[in-house]
Amino acid sequence: MKLLFRQRFFSWFDSYDIYNEAGDTLYTVKGQLSWGHCLKIFNAAGQELGTVQEKVFTFLPKFELYLGDAYAGCISKEFTLFKPKYNIDCNGWHVDGDWLEWDYTIENSAGAAVASISKELLNWTDTYVIDVAREQDALCALMVVLAIDAEKCSRN
Repeated sequence: MKLLFRQRFFSWFDSYDIYNEAGDTLYTVKGQLSWGHCLKIFNAAGQELGTVQEKVFTFLPKFELYLGDAYAGCISKEFTLFKPKYNIDCNGWHVDGDWLEWDYTIENSAGAAVASISKELLNWTDTYVIDVAREQDALCALMVVLAIDAEKCSRN
């Protein structure tokens, strides 16, 4: 399953639309006013599905993930010199990226690919393609991409 993740050009807070391969909107992401990034994920019908909330006052960036109101885990950046690396404390996943921070792979604890993420260049806004191996992992993979993108925005 492929998802196209595109940031909206004009928005006061982080705002994204996520489409499937046919161009149908699957998810809408809306930023909320808060300390640190707070991103709410909605389905096409407007029901809230999840939240990505940045923890403030941490040495390295850390984001908590919620499915509905239930805590699902967190993603935190590891200290590395060249190649970005993130730990995820849910699903036994971990993330590796290239040194330019445009392409990522999410892997499970057995080393199998859960999703691959690539940033499309030459667009006005941040645009990613998320290729998810299993459809039921799409929402969690999206939450990981949102956390990484928010971390990059905070740093820059």
